[in-house]
Amino acid sequence: MIRVFNVYYPKRLLVLVAGEALLVCASFILGAILRLGQDSLLVLEYENGLYKILGITAVAVVCLYYFDLYDPDRVPSRGETYFRLLVALGLLSFLLGGLSFFYPGFMVGGDAFVVGLFILTLALFGWRSGYAWLICQPFLRERIYVLGTGGRAQRFVASLRSRPEIGIDVVGWSRRVEPDPDNPEDLGTGLMEMVSKRQVNRVIVALGDRRGAMPVRELLEVRLSGVKVEDVTGILEKITGKVEIEGLYPSWLIFSEGFRLGSAFIFARRVVSVVASLILLLVILPFLPFIALAIKLDSPGAIFYRQKRVGQRGKVFQCIKFRTMRSDAEATSGPSWADEADPRITRVGRWLRRSRLDEVPQLWNVLRGDMGFVGPRPERPEFVEWLIREIPYYNFRHTIRPGITGWAQVCYQYGASLEEAKEKLQYDLYYTKNMSLGLDMVIILRSIKIVLFGYGAR
Repeated sequence: MIRVFNVYYPKRLLVLVAGEALLVCASFILGAILRLGQDSLLVLEYENGLYKILGITAVAVVCLYYFDLYDPDRVPSRGETYFRLLVALGLLSFLLGGLSFFYPGFMVGGDAFVVGLFILTLALFGWRSGYAWLICQPFLRERIYVLGTGGRAQRFVASLRSRPEIGIDVVGWSRRVEPDPDNPEDLGTGLMEMVSKRQVNRVIVALGDRRGAMPVRELLEVRLSGVKVEDVTGILEKITGKVEIEGLYPSWLIFSEGFRLGSAFIFARRVVSVVASLILLLVILPFLPFIALAIKLDSPGAIFYRQKRVGQRGKVFQCIKFRTMRSDAEATSGPSWADEADPRITRVGRWLRRSRLDEVPQLWNVLRGDMGFVGPRPERPEFVEWLIREIPYYNFRHTIRPGITGWAQVCYQYGASLEEAKEKLQYDLYYTKNMSLGLDMVIILRSIKIVLFGYGAR
């Protein structure tokens, strides 16, 4: 796994992205050479042709990303992959056609880009076929040995074996019964021999209870031989993008990297939130009267809905949203979570929720300082008191300002139960631990993808 913007990606995914970026660039350069001949050098060097091609490369990679061709959690079949490639290339062709119409000077040598698109189509199809072979090679797969027993180790191994696309092979696993605390060496017997024999790259410690049960001497021997030894919590964080709270030791939170909440970073994050909110508000401003009219015509009641939410350090504030439910939605039931088929949601409200446009008025909360643009979703005080009692570490999510969008929102569905709230908390802990401006940018790009294509919306 390689860390980029505080998000961990499989090495194979970065090979895929880098390979396709090079293919896009090379295809258009080759198209210019084939079309222009000896004049291609003049066009590429002195008419900013190379910079134009680099710009097209960036746009092409974004198109491929938005059609889920770089999502390790959504691995399409070969036929679906080719179909998505054609759709992405079609969108790229449409964008290039629009540029050539409105800005004719952007084009390089007439139809050189058309030739480049044809070459790129053939190259991408061939590359994807070759990539399917490449990812099966040993140097792109990591071999691990799991030292541990109990439910946590079983969940970890099951997760890896159900997702071969991650590129991690479990080549060994300690016995399934609990070790004897009075004889910890029993669990580590033959560990060094096993690691050497099976060419293990990393040993993952997944013990349910470490007190007196960890074979320290054997693990130290393995570590000094050059093999990495890692706690299961750390690698689960990298693979799943969340911090699993089941069996989480407070010492891991204390000594692990992250939780960088310095004043300079918080100030920079605040500036980015305000700027992003103002830009989004200017973009959506022309559509606000139509949204307000649709809400008013669909059902009686106010256009906006104000609700108490818990913010940073437990401070309660008034959260503003477009009304998506009947005005008497909680008259008899009291505070309650909404589910996907909730009859209280109006027709327009259902569309607003699916498109996330109901969140637009919260931009005012961002400008006021109640919220940030990115952060954990703010929850109602009635639920927070209960969730703090039921879920360990739940109060950690109030360390920072809540956000309009966040890591949990783009990685998981809307939480409408205790178990779902627990699952979302694990993503919120990951975000709080790894918070950075780069990660915020990743979340914003994923949020745009959700709004455009509806993935994850509820």
